[in-house]
Amino acid sequence: MFQRNEIWVGLLYGLLLPATGFLLLYNIFSLLEIKGAASGAGFSENFRERTLAIVAIALNLFILSRFRRLRWERAMRGVVIATSLLALAWLILYGVKLF
Repeated sequence: MFQRNEIWVGLLYGLLLPATGFLLLYNIFSLLEIKGAASGAGFSENFRERTLAIVAIALNLFILSRFRRLRWERAMRGVVIATSLLALAWLILYGVKLF
């Protein structure tokens, strides 16, 4: 972990953790589908991707909690900016189809 209370550190963590979390969760569900333990049948289009993206964005709460305990306000701002950008991207990609 970078030992710096900087906005760019928060941005870096705020973008990398959701991306890594999404890829990990997506691959886990793909493996479960191959093994027959999970199925996407009956759900709406892009349901799995939409849901996993929201869960991945929510992973930033763990980073925010960690930075709050360290009292790294600038790094927290970076995470909040990254989370806001990811939420906006989610709305642009999937929100149009929902509403």
